[in-house]
Amino acid sequence: MSPDPTTVHPLAAHERVVFLKPLVSSPKIVVGEYTYYDDPDGATAFEQRNVLYGYGPERLLIGKYCAIASGTRFLMAGADHPTMGVSTYPFTMFGGEWAERTLDIVTGMPSRGDTVVGNDVWFGYQAVVMPGIHIGDGAIVAAGAVVTADVPPYTIVGGNPAKPIRRRFDEADVDRLRRAAWWDWPAELVTANARTIMAGTPADIERIAAEHGLEQS
Repeated sequence: MSPDPTTVHPLAAHERVVFLKPLVSSPKIVVGEYTYYDDPDGATAFEQRNVLYGYGPERLLIGKYCAIASGTRFLMAGADHPTMGVSTYPFTMFGGEWAERTLDIVTGMPSRGDTVVGNDVWFGYQAVVMPGIHIGDGAIVAAGAVVTADVPPYTIVGGNPAKPIRRRFDEADVDRLRRAAWWDWPAELVTANARTIMAGTPADIERIAAEHGLEQS
């Protein structure tokens, strides 16, 4: 039997692990089933402590079956300061005449849009993701990495700024995995094939998806 994705604490003896989908309440944060956050110090405060500067309309979208280690933070577009002139000081945020004279500058700043994380992505300890980044399915973000550019599917990145370390699979296998999209399988099928998902090959995953008519175009 698979764990209940609507349970905040899927491991009764370990409150440091939380499923995020039933936990988050902001309409600007969308998280898929079984994505979890692990933190010994207040895991349930993920929405307040790990998603920062979410003042604008931009959203954080995280897929299914992602593993997010303690201290991982997503910086949203509200963290940006104006850089078109001499000073980067955010006069507008303090209101009053400062805001009246500068609001149009802030509202006219370009935005990179939503931050989008695919499915089955692993974030190492204290990784940081900058605003508007897209991280592909199956990627791995190393501990302490600062992600300033989009990450292709099934790519390992690390460092500050994060750079590709290697691809986990070749292009043909990445295509197989993305078409098989095991994270979209019914939970019962995932449970029945959990061992293969963990230790099998892309061809194995492709075969299971084909047998059940679940391959995506």
